[in-house]
Amino acid sequence: MIQQSHCWAYTEETRIERDTCTPMFIPALFIIARTWKKPRSDEWIRKLWYIYTMEYYSAIKKNTFESVLMRWMKLEPIIQSEVSQKEKHQYSMLTHIYGI
Repeated sequence: MIQQSHCWAYTEETRIERDTCTPMFIPALFIIARTWKKPRSDEWIRKLWYIYTMEYYSAIKKNTFESVLMRWMKLEPIIQSEVSQKEKHQYSMLTHIYGI
């Protein structure tokens, strides 16, 4: 170890530990990525829809729904693109399976 100003810098030991840890770390990442249940776009859309609906009704009660409407307008293209991406993926899988 070498002391530089207010911190310690490790020289050779750090490189050796990093090299031995990397082969164990990469397979662990692959296992985590494989077992992690990724949220589907349908679930995200339902959650966002619920959040925006609750915001809308609370804004109606307060008579301030202009800002909520602007958020809805921003949300609509996102929902449409997610749905169209899902349909494109299903279509590409069918063409791959049936060789169309």
